[in-house]
Amino acid sequence: MTAAHSADEQRRAEWTTVLEEMEVEVLDAERSIRGNRAEEIAAWGRRMEDWTPPTMLGALPMDLRERAARLLQHQLAVAEELVERITQSQRQRDVAARMAYRPRPVAAFIDRAL
Repeated sequence: MTAAHSADEQRRAEWTTVLEEMEVEVLDAERSIRGNRAEEIAAWGRRMEDWTPPTMLGALPMDLRERAARLLQHQLAVAEELVERITQSQRQRDVAARMAYRPRPVAAFIDRAL
């Protein structure tokens, strides 16, 4: 086994690990959406840190490019759905905030002979 071949295998293994971690993240986000877990959906929307690719990995191996492209499409679809659900939730909160929460009026009858 040559050093170049060994380095390529190492790079492929590292990229495979990174892709697997990203796939788990997107599946977790999708499960939150499907489970209608509002607090988890909101938490996904509050995440402040963007993913930055590790700098030491080098170029994505050719045989992993299709997998990475499918993952990207899945991420974009889930992100779009998250934005939609967060927006929906905000609208519902706005409507609820405008509703009056006072006791319902009770009918009053006066018994009087005519």
